[in-house]
Order: sequence, then C-alpha cells, then structure tokens
Amino acid sequence: MNLRLCVLLLFGSVLPLPGRAADYPPPNERDFVLHNFKFTSGETLPQLRIHYRTLGRPVKDGHGLTTNAVLIMHGTTGSGAQFIRPEFAGELFGSGQPLDATKYFLILPDDIGHGKSSKPSDGLHAKFPQYGYRDMVEAEYRLLTEGLGVNHARLIMGTSMGGMHTWLWGEIHPDFMDALMPLASLPTQISGRNRVWRRIIIDAIRNDPGWQGGKYKVQPPSLRTAAEMLWFMSSNPVLRQKEAPSLTKTDELLDKFVNQYVKTADANDVLYALAASRDYDPAPNLEKIKAPLLAINSADDLINPPELGILETAIKRVPKGRAVVIAYSEKTRGHGSHTVADLWKSELLQLLKRSEPLSVDKRGDKPQ
Repeated sequence: MNLRLCVLLLFGSVLPLPGRAADYPPPNERDFVLHNFKFTSGETLPQLRIHYRTLGRPVKDGHGLTTNAVLIMHGTTGSGAQFIRPEFAGELFGSGQPLDATKYFLILPDDIGHGKSSKPSDGLHAKFPQYGYRDMVEAEYRLLTEGLGVNHARLIMGTSMGGMHTWLWGEIHPDFMDALMPLASLPTQISGRNRVWRRIIIDAIRNDPGWQGGKYKVQPPSLRTAAEMLWFMSSNPVLRQKEAPSLTKTDELLDKFVNQYVKTADANDVLYALAASRDYDPAPNLEKIKAPLLAINSADDLINPPELGILETAIKRVPKGRAVVIAYSEKTRGHGSHTVADLWKSELLQLLKRSEPLSVDKRGDKPQ
C-alpha cells in the first residue's frame, strides 16, 4: 500500500486528497456555528464551529419528513474529506451506485476537534473544552436538525470513531433514522488493547517535557510517537510484512509516514481526539436501538479483532441487528477496510432494501 492510501485508510486524512471522480458532484462546504455550546464536562464554548460537506439535495415527503438524508461520520483524527476519494465516494456516490448523490442528500461533517471544525489548535490549545463522544453526537444532531433542517435520516453510518457514534445515535435518537451501519467498531466501552494503544499515545504526549502542558510553541517529539502507533495499528500484519520485508525497508516506510504526518498534525488535537473516547459505552442500552442495524467489521482488524467475540454477543441484543465480519483477503486492509467500500457495498445495498420505509400514505409519519 502506498503512503497516501495508508494514511487515508487509518482513521482519516492528513494528506492532500486526489481529485474526485467525474460521475458524482463536487461537495459543497460550509460552516455551522453553535452558540454557547455546553459540553458534558460542564464547560461552554461561545462559538462551536462545525464544518461540513454535502452532496445532493434534501427531499421531504407530504408530511415534511426528510426522506433521503445520509449522515456519514469519520474516524479519529480524520475529517469528512477522507470520504471524497475513489475507494469510498467513487464506489458509492456515483450515478446508479448505492448512495447515488442525485438521489440522496449526503452529509459529511468534520467532528468537534477535527478537520476544519473548532479544535484545540485553533488557539485555545489545552484550554479547549474536554469534549467526549456524546458531545460530538449532540453537535452532529444539531447540525442536521438546526443547521440543515433535516428531521429524519434514511441512513446513519460511520467508520471507526464514526462507527462508534453510529451506535450512540441509535440509542440516543432511536426514531430519527431508517437504518444504521457502524463500520470498524464495537458496541462496548473502550478497554483491553484498544484502550492500551490509546493510553500509550495519550501518556506519551502528556509526559513529554516538550508538550509544556499544552502550551508548546513547536510540536513536541511525542507527536512522532503518536504517528508511529497510528501506523502500527492501522493495517494487518501480512500486508505490513509484504510492504516492509526487511529492517531497512521497515524503517524507511515508517519514517516516511511519520515525517509526512507531523507536517500537518497537532499534538493537542491528537491528544483530545483519542481522549474523547472515554465516555463511549453503548453496551447498557443496545435494546433501545429500533432501526435495522448492520455492523461490519473485518477479520484482520487489530483494533476490533473478532476473536474477542464482543460483536457477536452484543448484536443479539439489538432488536433488528445483524453483524458481518469480512474475511481476510488480499483486498482487506485491517482496520482501514472500513474505507474500502468495494468490500462491503453489497451489504449496504441489502440494508437499504431491508429498511425501505413504507410509502407516505401507509406510514403516516409526522415530522420529528
């Protein structure tokens, strides 16, 4: 796998994106500002900026209910921009494809602390509010309802962190969507090895004298440690060995990734993004999810390995839940398989068919 694709398939994008495919429209980019946003920590931000991209136009039925909105949420340290590329948009957003932008209203936000949305590196640094996943879901909800006038979603989906947000959406707003599709995630508290690799990065930054309590003038050396750990967790061992079959080649590949990563990344942004998972735990309320849910993981995902058996057990508690674990193959990319839509788009089509709502006359829905 080349360096650019490796970065993009990890959790998000820190490199310039290639041009979009010609068969779907360019995304429209805007900002939505939430005033005096109160975080679960009790802190308040006078202006919380949420950057977002949209493709297509919203459609409402005779009762004013939005019928074609699709929310797609990115992973840790990523942004909505990561989806505008051949491996994802090129497989999904084109004419006749599963999420055809001429039929669906596609919404790709940059979450709190990510992309072009409000984040520590904008100026507050370590004084930025300590946000969590529930704050991020609340901002997503308000973007849709207050910013875009969307009162119902045809589909809510996400990758990695966005997949975790998808589970929370299903519990917090169970009547808001027709279908849910979390990718590369588990419906349980961050624990075990998944917590450990996050702690390694968090501790490396916080214990780095160069971090200076978040008031650094130049990026602390621990940002390189963060990049190395992200690279380590992103792919599967077989692919890594194929890419780096010798000590020299491994060092060369790792150094190239890290050197590119630190050009645009920020230590506080990375620290906050990883620490945000502390309040994630959908396990106690899985029975509250009403919409058909399809959870997709891959067998070679080091972050969510199927050997744990967590997904298989938890999905039984979701009333309309189904789980699929993609078998290892030359096409899978470990955790990064979530962005290779060709691996799972047929399952997406089945979910859309299974969750097709009744006609307006038969369901009699009211705007929510």
